[in-house]
Amino acid sequence: MREYCGRRSLESVAQLTREHDTVVGLSGAVRSAHRDGDVARTARAARESAAVLAPHTRVEEHGSFPAPAEEFPDHIAVLEAEHRTVEAVPEEAATTVPADPGWPERLLDAPALLREHVLEEQDGVFPAAPASPTADRWEAVEAVRARVGARLPERTA
Repeated sequence: MREYCGRRSLESVAQLTREHDTVVGLSGAVRSAHRDGDVARTARAARESAAVLAPHTRVEEHGSFPAPAEEFPDHIAVLEAEHRTVEAVPEEAATTVPADPGWPERLLDAPALLREHVLEEQDGVFPAAPASPTADRWEAVEAVRARVGARLPERTA
């Protein structure tokens, strides 16, 4: 992990990074379930991914993105558009296995974009945010986190 200034930023970045790692890991579970032909398990993994992504995206877009967006509005707009793309397909499985036979294939396309997106945030947005002109950057992130929470799957032994 890169060196970041301040304890608040370290804690905030660590939480965002854990969420990135979790969603990337869940994309592996999606691929495995799909490879096994288990559409129900594929949908469950997609729901778990969507549950982590929903609060995570709000924290990024309303907490860590505003300051960099002042200087790099086009770049942040691309990241936000990628959020919509990465979230859309798992959300189709919010209540049941989607009836669309093309859904599993669309779901498999999302992990490549997700990995690129995560790298861009962790190597670009996160390191730049502590140096942003807004002194209370990480307090804003934590305020959003307090409102929306976090959702990481329970760890099993």
